[in-house]
Amino acid sequence: MKKAALVAFSAALLVSLMALKPQTPPAEEAKIKWVTLEEAYKLNQKQPRKVFIDLYTDWCGWCKVMDKNTFKNAEVIEFVNKKYYAVKFNPEKDADVMLGKVSFKNMLNGKVTGYPTTVFMNEKMALIQPVSGYLEPRMFHQVLAYFGDNNHEKEPFEQFKEKTYPGKYTSKVQ
Repeated sequence: MKKAALVAFSAALLVSLMALKPQTPPAEEAKIKWVTLEEAYKLNQKQPRKVFIDLYTDWCGWCKVMDKNTFKNAEVIEFVNKKYYAVKFNPEKDADVMLGKVSFKNMLNGKVTGYPTTVFMNEKMALIQPVSGYLEPRMFHQVLAYFGDNNHEKEPFEQFKEKTYPGKYTSKVQ
């Protein structure tokens, strides 16, 4: 009986001491390095990269799904942080930005039909193409690679898509 009590006491003491041990914080989760449009423009003057701009609104449900699913995907995060300056821009709240002599909102005039829309720009901050609608992670990664690796200069997206993911998706890219 004394042995059982001693074992129980020892176990309780050990559990209590372990609870007092400082907990190591979890490793920081990888995230897309978001910058403002002005910052992307300035960064591009020093180290040119393509830019993708997530056009969203506060009321857009699919924008929230894209934030939760697509922009949290490890492959998407890695590719974006390596090849792009990533910008979040709410056209209903954010002020217009001059990109050199061109107004960002004027650049998009008539080209955005809904939200979310992802705008792809080249290293000179010239519009490549807006892509409207929700893109799940795998498709978004494919679109990132299409523009990020300059495949858009070599072949239509449908050809690129068929080579990388045969028969998987319908295209939102022209």
